[in-house]
Amino acid sequence: MKGIYERYRYDVSSGVEAIFANRIKSFLTALGIIFGVAAVISMLAIGNGAEQEILEQIKMVGVNNIIISPTQNAINPDEDVQTSNDETQVSTKKFSPGLTLLDVAAIEKVIPSVSKISPVISFNYSAILDGKSKPVVLEGVNNNYFDLFNISLQKGQIFNQNHIDNGFPVCIIGDNINTVFFNHEEAVGNYIKCGQIWLQVIGVVERRDFTASASDELGISSTDNKIFIPAKTMIMRFKNRSLVRTDEIEQLAANRGSNNAIENVNQLDKIVVQVNETEYLSSTAEVINRMLLRRHNEVYDFEITIPELLLKQQQRTKNIFNIVLGVIAGISLIVGGIGIMNIMLASVMERIREIGVRQAIGASRKDIIVQFLSESTLISVSGGIIGIILGVALSKIIMMMFDIKTVISVFSIVISFGVSVIIGVTFGYLPAKRASDQDPVNSLRS
Repeated sequence: MKGIYERYRYDVSSGVEAIFANRIKSFLTALGIIFGVAAVISMLAIGNGAEQEILEQIKMVGVNNIIISPTQNAINPDEDVQTSNDETQVSTKKFSPGLTLLDVAAIEKVIPSVSKISPVISFNYSAILDGKSKPVVLEGVNNNYFDLFNISLQKGQIFNQNHIDNGFPVCIIGDNINTVFFNHEEAVGNYIKCGQIWLQVIGVVERRDFTASASDELGISSTDNKIFIPAKTMIMRFKNRSLVRTDEIEQLAANRGSNNAIENVNQLDKIVVQVNETEYLSSTAEVINRMLLRRHNEVYDFEITIPELLLKQQQRTKNIFNIVLGVIAGISLIVGGIGIMNIMLASVMERIREIGVRQAIGASRKDIIVQFLSESTLISVSGGIIGIILGVALSKIIMMMFDIKTVISVFSIVISFGVSVIIGVTFGYLPAKRASDQDPVNSLRS
């Protein structure tokens, strides 16, 4: 057993000596493996980063959520068009009240697959305290909102039923607002002025990472600069767009004939609905669409978005893209293996006399195979190790320079390294076999 070990140890050491004797050629041979492994690791890191980003966005938009939002231009399918004597067209449009709290109540009451629902009313205000002022987004919601978007509180509590039913002037603030106004004191229990109303802080939202690719279209937005109040507090104490006021009538009269109409007459900016099961998302969205059409006199002044399905579609698209990238990177590994085989075949032809000498002093065909196979394997192994280092570095560079999230997985490293070793053995066997088949007499005459 010891003799066999010593014999093959000598064969392997001969292969190592040949590699060091031809350093430049060995390095150039390994380049294909190096770049192939680096490409596999970096491409899979980009794919894993994209997948993780989508999963984080799904978590942020909430599971099984449906977003109902008003549209800029309402569509009336039954619009009547008449032509007067002076050939000017006059359109008679049906009236729609827009999105209101009554729609929220109707959806919650009628559709059994709805588990949670929250209205969202948004206005831009300035928060003021002790001479400090900061622009904020004031949002009127109910307690379901925090569950719908997986928002947690770092301190305090959410609204109680008394706050919600009676429109109390209480609020839950974002982390940035807490830092700006209450950096040296406890926020909960203190007051902050928003517009002309003093609001008592009852809670502070936990900070959470917000990616730039997330969008309001999917219902995702940062909570750090927001102040949350009960929806009724917004309507009773701040602004109710469903009520026509004297100043708005005067504004409409002043803007008659111009395009400067009031932008949004909907009481709500958004309705967020959560469905019991994912399989009911599409059917529930269809029922909501029909219900709102009836309630809005057949006027399409709203749009329904299912963020989770959109994100999952993006995920499927990116998965296909990642497979394509992985295949391309894998092809580069195979090309590197072919390069090893070509160089090793050329090496066999250059070292025919060496092969003949070894055979003449007693080396068997198996010894020759082990020697040349060890060369190709060591070249691919060293190329794989360098490729891993380069791939990890490349992934970090891509993340820093191009702001693309990359996640390096152990799986991609193991797979790429394992494939490089297999390629070294597979593509190195043919040259090793050819070397062992050389006739020692003819080899010594060469």
